[in-house]
Amino acid sequence: MEKTWRWFGKKDKIELSTLRQIGVEGIVSALHDIPNGEIWNLEAINDYKNYIESHGLRWSVVESLPVSEAIKYGGEDRDSLIENYIISLENLGKAGITTVCYNFMPVLDWARTDLFHEWEDGSSSLYFDKAKFAYFEIHILQREGAENDYNSEILQKVEELKNTLTEKDNNDLIDSVIVKTQGFVNGNIKEGDDNPVAIFKNLLALYDGIDKNQLRLNMKYFLEKIMPVCEKWNIRMCVHPDDPPFSLLGLPRIVTNEEDIDWVLKAVDNPHNGLTFCAGSLSANLQNNVPKLAQKFAHRTKFVHLRSTNVFENGDFIEAHHLGGRGKLIEVIRVFEKENPDLPMRIDHGRLLTEDVDKGYNPGYSFLGRMLALGQIEGVMAAVQSELQKN
Repeated sequence: MEKTWRWFGKKDKIELSTLRQIGVEGIVSALHDIPNGEIWNLEAINDYKNYIESHGLRWSVVESLPVSEAIKYGGEDRDSLIENYIISLENLGKAGITTVCYNFMPVLDWARTDLFHEWEDGSSSLYFDKAKFAYFEIHILQREGAENDYNSEILQKVEELKNTLTEKDNNDLIDSVIVKTQGFVNGNIKEGDDNPVAIFKNLLALYDGIDKNQLRLNMKYFLEKIMPVCEKWNIRMCVHPDDPPFSLLGLPRIVTNEEDIDWVLKAVDNPHNGLTFCAGSLSANLQNNVPKLAQKFAHRTKFVHLRSTNVFENGDFIEAHHLGGRGKLIEVIRVFEKENPDLPMRIDHGRLLTEDVDKGYNPGYSFLGRMLALGQIEGVMAAVQSELQKN
């Protein structure tokens, strides 16, 4: 598999020359400065591509070309937004960039309650605390009916948090859930916005009456519209699993498990409609057998994210060591090296190690932690390749 790295452009503290020196081959990136729904013009795409190539690397994967909210909830302007999306895809195809990772998660992209959960060795990583998220829904968002989505044990913890969390704790939670993790991904909310909670509640209201079936139909509509341009330019669309892979905020999530993925791929049964296989996201659902899913969907997978999680009995989960946890990356790598070895893969998230906070740019994207994991994964890939050659 091709070794890639998610890079956030010229503002990223991690330089492309450094990435090349540590063995990275391809860059996973996007035109982050272009607002959602606007066209990526060919000149901007080529300028970015040429800049990456000037450092001896290639722009392997677009992550992401965001799908606007109105496309997801089926707003009045969805057709014009889809048309802009099609033009952007065509321009990417003309530039020779043909793998596009995207997601269809309503409002909230990946969600964590703690961006710097400390481990015993002093490193830190992302953490999802189910009770804290429930507290966020019930007492900060004050979402109607939110308490009905949680069991009595979680609700008891929510009451305890209500009596112990300070105003600063509340602001930190808002920052973690809907500001820092969202602004650089989809632009719905960004740092510096006044009253991000009110903005977020307005976004949630757009999905009133949208259930799982309707969200699926809206996704099918989108995919059917873009497939002709994907076929023309051989663009591989690869949907990212929902993160976390279960319903949040009363909103449906439709890429969470085997049945969901199977539906997406069959609803628009076209080889250009594919999957980003994120072992970390999928491992956060206790129902998912990650290596089994890799085996089943290997030939519809276009891109691989290598990370893993540990899930606790109460539903909390944390980023695991890349060679540990429920992601079972050694088995996953064995599947893809055998079944679909030419895929781009990237090391995702991981622990922040000593001084990593000064070297990273966005939450969860360490430098030293990912570099360490890259070395470990390279070793696994070499061993698996040797094993396959012997067989």
